[in-house]
Amino acid sequence: MTAMTYEKPTNERLNDKDRFTMTELAALRSDLLQGGMVDSYEAAQLLQVFLMGRGYGVSQKAALDAAGRVEMAGCALPVLQHELENLAMVM
Repeated sequence: MTAMTYEKPTNERLNDKDRFTMTELAALRSDLLQGGMVDSYEAAQLLQVFLMGRGYGVSQKAALDAAGRVEMAGCALPVLQHELENLAMVM
């Protein structure tokens, strides 16, 4: 399973505020790392596709900014989750 595949929400959510399961985040992280996160634009596109697949719209600039922060943090899951939560709240 990759991050691009929609997964029915489960009780894996950490709390009601979290929009994404740890499984979804881990799959997205894997996709980002597999691509080597060489290109921030490609990482931003992955973030956009991930969120759009879950009903969120994301501007390219916001996704690019978030991808840069995720990249700087070494794609740490807590940072990835934080950035996705912030991007999703913008809509």
